[in-house]
Amino acid sequence: MQTDQIMSAIFLIAVLALILPAFLSTNNKLKQILNNLSIWTIIVLTIIVLIYFIK
Repeated sequence: MQTDQIMSAIFLIAVLALILPAFLSTNNKLKQILNNLSIWTIIVLTIIVLIYFIK
């Protein structure tokens, strides 16, 4: 792996560690968690596709 990929992975893990506790505490119902996770999945996939086409 290149250094920039490693740094990006570390940054994403750090953001996940900061966001995950609040995300789980505010989404106490399974339906709400699945809904929010699907929205996040769409956002992440869109960003990945955009990055792929830009490069």
